[in-house]
Amino acid sequence: MTILFNILVFLHVVGAAMIVGYWIATMRTPTVHPRQRDGAFLQLLTGIAMMGILPFLPDKDPNYAKLGIKFVIAIVVAVLAIIGTRKVKKGEPVSTGLAHGVGGLALVNIAIATIWQ
Repeated sequence: MTILFNILVFLHVVGAAMIVGYWIATMRTPTVHPRQRDGAFLQLLTGIAMMGILPFLPDKDPNYAKLGIKFVIAIVVAVLAIIGTRKVKKGEPVSTGLAHGVGGLALVNIAIATIWQ
């Protein structure tokens, strides 16, 4: 179980890197890249899987309030990424707030994960 959990953590970090990396790369001309949407989905799927495995791991005491807050933020990031990706696909401009919402909220989620003990 521990190996599976560690693989999920790795994929979770990759998803975060996809979201924040593209956000930083496009900061001068804010937009939402389709890989940010993929990263948001990867984060959601691996996060849900990790929450399901946590009770079965030794020496783990899950903080469900923290996990719930992170889950809500992840859903918001995914929805914003979907909206932004659809706008890009249609050739419509993506608002700066939408683009920064995707990257900024993902960064907030990373901060919650690392700072809140």
